[in-house]
Amino acid sequence: MPFDPARVTTVTFDSYSTIVDVEAAEEALADRVPDPEPVSRLWRSRSLAYTFIANAVDAYKPFYEMNRDALQYALDAHGVALSTDERDEILAVYHELDVFDDVREGMNRLYDAGYDLYVVSNGNPEMLASMLDHAGIGGLVEDTVSADEIRTFKPDAELYRHAAARTGTPIDEIAHVSAAYFDVYGAMHAGMQGVWVDRDGGPWDSFAGEPDLTISSFHDLREKLV
Repeated sequence: MPFDPARVTTVTFDSYSTIVDVEAAEEALADRVPDPEPVSRLWRSRSLAYTFIANAVDAYKPFYEMNRDALQYALDAHGVALSTDERDEILAVYHELDVFDDVREGMNRLYDAGYDLYVVSNGNPEMLASMLDHAGIGGLVEDTVSADEIRTFKPDAELYRHAAARTGTPIDEIAHVSAAYFDVYGAMHAGMQGVWVDRDGGPWDSFAGEPDLTISSFHDLREKLV
């Protein structure tokens, strides 16, 4: 369905890979792991896989715990032995990930234009509070909506419906912005308009259709909503 800016009153944003750069976690591994890139990538992919499995078999745990399990698996898979304290020091980087350059100005323009802004994330509330603080966007965001509130992860439609209820917005008046293809699909399936952030110019996963809108940065979104 073509993007319909006239319907949008609220904009929700994913957190990790959309507002903050999870690839920055590789830096936390660099002092302890000989080849940090594959460990970092396996860590991230495993943490996402755990959320999908948890939804399917009703095995919810807070995302921080799943992320810890995924990090341990990635270290084990690459033969890296670290103490619990060292592992937890690496894991703590999720509280201070680098914010993408376009985020603050892009969100500020939407805020000034009168849109209500929210974060909808798999992250648990403590993670999201520290992310907003570190990213410097707490004053722009009305609130955060965590998967922890209903104990189910993206792309379950129930999380997006819960987010709509929490924002007090009809679900078809929400544009959900994410760099993750499965998150965009989940939002669209639930009734939101899906906006894919393609900062790297990569291919879209088109097995289930196209996003309602594709943008290359947060700067583009204000123009698309005019």
